[in-house]
Amino acid sequence: MSSYKQILYHIIFHTKDTKDTLNLDHSDELYAYIAGIINNKNCFLYQINGTEDHLHFLSDLNTKVALADYMRDIKTASSLWLKKHSGFPKFKGWADGYGALTYAFRDKNMISNYIENQREHHKKESFIEEYRRLLKEMGIEIDERFFP
Repeated sequence: MSSYKQILYHIIFHTKDTKDTLNLDHSDELYAYIAGIINNKNCFLYQINGTEDHLHFLSDLNTKVALADYMRDIKTASSLWLKKHSGFPKFKGWADGYGALTYAFRDKNMISNYIENQREHHKKESFIEEYRRLLKEMGIEIDERFFP
């Protein structure tokens, strides 16, 4: 018997101390690298984008992959890659943790568009404001120990 699922994950994670260490001039290279990691896990990336201090991506998750393992592997591999890449000299690492918000497949275009427009969006709202808003909208209780 086969396993079936149709859950999309809107993943959000930020740089260590939420510092502006992601050089947007080289972001396409970073996104391609992360897309490769996701593809190697037999998952599908629908959208990825971010700013100097954080990333968003929309992905499904293979039924044989645990979310915690998925995120550990993405963050570890991309952190090592970023530290070796000359285009990201200020990058010191990713912050601990991540946000993983689940959506139905029918929400794919809405979330994909939201992620695609990140840079424009962040001209009006900081990452911390956005993250708090998204968590609140999803009914997630915020632990203030993890916010500045």
